[in-house]
Amino acid sequence: MENILIINSGSSSLKFQLIQIPNEVTLASGMVERIGLDHARLHYKAEKVNLSEDIEAENHTLALKAITNLLMDKEKGVIKDVSDIAAIGHRVVHGGDAFTDTVVIDEQVKLKIKDFFPLAPLHNPANLEGIEVAEKIFPQAKQIAVFDTAFHSTIPRKAAQYAIPNEFFEKHHIQVFGFHGTSHKYVTALAAKHLKEKHAKLISVHLGNGCSITAVQNGKSIDHSLGFTPLNGLIMGTRSGDIDQSVIFYMVDKLGYSLEEVSHLLHKESGMLGLTGYSDLREIEKEAKNGNRQCKLALEMNAYRIKKYIGAYIAAMNGVDAIIFTAGIGENSDVIRSLTCKEMDFFGIKLDEEKNKERSKELRFINKEEARVKIMVVPTNEEIEIAQQTYNLVF
Repeated sequence: MENILIINSGSSSLKFQLIQIPNEVTLASGMVERIGLDHARLHYKAEKVNLSEDIEAENHTLALKAITNLLMDKEKGVIKDVSDIAAIGHRVVHGGDAFTDTVVIDEQVKLKIKDFFPLAPLHNPANLEGIEVAEKIFPQAKQIAVFDTAFHSTIPRKAAQYAIPNEFFEKHHIQVFGFHGTSHKYVTALAAKHLKEKHAKLISVHLGNGCSITAVQNGKSIDHSLGFTPLNGLIMGTRSGDIDQSVIFYMVDKLGYSLEEVSHLLHKESGMLGLTGYSDLREIEKEAKNGNRQCKLALEMNAYRIKKYIGAYIAAMNGVDAIIFTAGIGENSDVIRSLTCKEMDFFGIKLDEEKNKERSKELRFINKEEARVKIMVVPTNEEIEIAQQTYNLVF
């Protein structure tokens, strides 16, 4: 058995899990949020411990040190020394065309991750910071990068290339890279196992603050809603999703916005936040239930966009065996699942509303018995997937 620490470093947060592999036992988990702000908060959970406390964490180094101290604490901890951690698996969002698989991190890998900063400005800088902090605190551990884009390297060129001059694909590598790949890989593999169908045609709908949908055939990603960056596709918490490119030119040329302002608006002020004033779907659902027409419309727009992609991916695969809902919203919002699956009978998609409303943290089927297409809720666990890939590479 090996202890593998999984780190998912965000701009102001650091999530972690310490997982024993290959038996997939989580020894401890948690996060530090509000890093760099007053009253950073540490959440920590182990077998007999569940605590939340304010800490001083001006940066990611202090946050990871606080986590490490708890992991080694005589009463609350689960290890005796930093040397008990054999490897650290890092989630990295954008690997471009340079990384199609999990890799051991060296200086060249870090430089490449930095090269992709412009393509994932909200993620890659924080991911690299997490790596550099971990190298200092755990110098003896193997540092491994698992890329969100890697799973989508199997998307065929007919789906990956944009209809702009070929040189942009061939020379500048402007193409569909795709994201949330670790999650999509994990849930589709689990779904195929439960369906007992290795060659299943699956549509994986990952809905969180960031959202994406993937067509998976024979265990491989063949199309995906996010593209060159994590901005297009479905409507997200603060990101716009699909938009006519000419809107950007109009905003700059006619409305006086700078390109930087447009980028900020599309990344941080659009999506559900731009439509409703709220980025948390729970608030939006609550407001819609209380009669807020704009929130109701936003939910309908959100589900409609998902439906369109489901239809497109059924066409791309010439069928579908199961539709999978996953991630925070996908697993917990019966409202979005209901709106998405409504009036999809033509495809053999029939939701059982009673099953849909049940609360569970387990994998479950929520389709009607007679439905040709299975509808599944599959809780994602990117950390387990990262740990398994790290173990397979190192040991």
